[in-house]
Amino acid sequence: MSNNEINYVEFPARDLEATKQFFTEAFSWSFVDYGPDYCSIEKQGIDGGFYRADLQSESSKGGALVVLYSDSLADCLEKVKSAGGSINKPIFEFPGGKRFHFVEPSGNELAVWSDK
Repeated sequence: MSNNEINYVEFPARDLEATKQFFTEAFSWSFVDYGPDYCSIEKQGIDGGFYRADLQSESSKGGALVVLYSDSLADCLEKVKSAGGSINKPIFEFPGGKRFHFVEPSGNELAVWSDK
């Protein structure tokens, strides 16, 4: 039987340094640089990376929405804002929990949810 699970997610980033700084401050992520145009994130639920590009992922334009989990949604929202992210959908309820959407410095939209 073969294993066909999602293993890696890549995001475009106009400004790799600002994106790395944002995710380090807001989520305590760490990065491994592979040259000036790529960095990877590891051990954050799923591995992935950021590559230098003048594009961004937005769910309203058909981009996949990557949703992170937090056990303290309000605290996470404040960290996102203080690290330089912008909130494009404030906390709202949905069946199973609450979540908010944000845009990081390179323009990618992500979300954070919690069942707490």
